[in-house]
Amino acid sequence: MSARHGDNVLIASAHTPWYAGPTLVEHLETIDVVSDTAAKPFRFPVQWVNRPNLDFRGFSGTIASGRVRPGDRVTIAESGRETSVARIVTYDGDLAEAVAGQAVTLTLTDEVDVARGDLLAAPSARPEVADQFAAHVLWMGDEPLFPGRPYLMKIGARYVPVRVTSLKHKIEVDTLEHLAGRTLALNEIGVCNLSTSTPVAFDPMPRTAKPEPSS
Repeated sequence: MSARHGDNVLIASAHTPWYAGPTLVEHLETIDVVSDTAAKPFRFPVQWVNRPNLDFRGFSGTIASGRVRPGDRVTIAESGRETSVARIVTYDGDLAEAVAGQAVTLTLTDEVDVARGDLLAAPSARPEVADQFAAHVLWMGDEPLFPGRPYLMKIGARYVPVRVTSLKHKIEVDTLEHLAGRTLALNEIGVCNLSTSTPVAFDPMPRTAKPEPSS
């Protein structure tokens, strides 16, 4: 495949007569991303509290993963409070089920405290909730990242003040080698310890075997 000349990107190329497989676009069209995401635990970041009148209070957003039906139990990740879904409301009417990627409004059976930025999740597979955690950081700022400085982190629909308490190491992208460092410059990647002003919900990365550095 050649992105520069378009070989096997959109149409089959005469430059590779030995290749009889699909083009890149044909292959991408066969990947069912929604089905894979829908099989994961339910996650619904609340983007807007929809209250047009005293008789209706819904929570609008796009389902990030999983599926939901009226009657399903859900939990507010940060507080741990449980309730049930009463309705799945859309512009075209109520749904019997909604899956990852759909933008919907959920109403709940109880008057629970839910605000913009909260996360509704499956009680049987709750995300982690913490104000101290480690994360891989790709730094995209022109000014370097300095541990100890205050920053503003966007997670879902919420902005949270955060400090990088320490830079554990930088990662050399070509060799995956761990390098010591005090700051992260533009486009550098590092593993940092973070401290947020309030607990946030997140799904930890699955544990995998550490790749061997290339020689």
